[in-house]
Amino acid sequence: MNTITLSVASREDVNRRALAAFEGKQQGAHFSFASTDLLWQTLTRKRWELLQAMTGQGAMSIREAARRVGRDMKAVHGDVHALMKAGLIDRAGRGVIFPYDAVHVDFMLTKAA
Repeated sequence: MNTITLSVASREDVNRRALAAFEGKQQGAHFSFASTDLLWQTLTRKRWELLQAMTGQGAMSIREAARRVGRDMKAVHGDVHALMKAGLIDRAGRGVIFPYDAVHVDFMLTKAA
C-alpha cells in the first residue's frame, strides 16, 4: 500500500529523516508541518474531505473531485490549488492527483507549558 505520513515535526526531526534517507534507510512518503497551527491551516475540514475522496482514486478532474465531495466546483478549485501549493496534490495531465492509497497522521498533543 502506498501510504503517506502527515506529521508535525521539528526541523531537527526532518533533518534526521533526510540524513537517514541519504544513508539508504527507507523513509516512505512523509509530509511534515512545522506546527499544528500550520497543519490545521492547510488541512481544513473541507480539504481533508477532498483528500479522502481522492485517496487511491488516481487522476481526476477538479469537476469530478467536486462531484465526489458534493461541493461547488469553484470552491473545490480553490482548495485544490491550496493543496497543490502546499505540495500534497499534483497535476496529472488535465486533472489532479493525490497519489496515495492511505494517509497516516502522526502528531502528539501534550500539556501546555
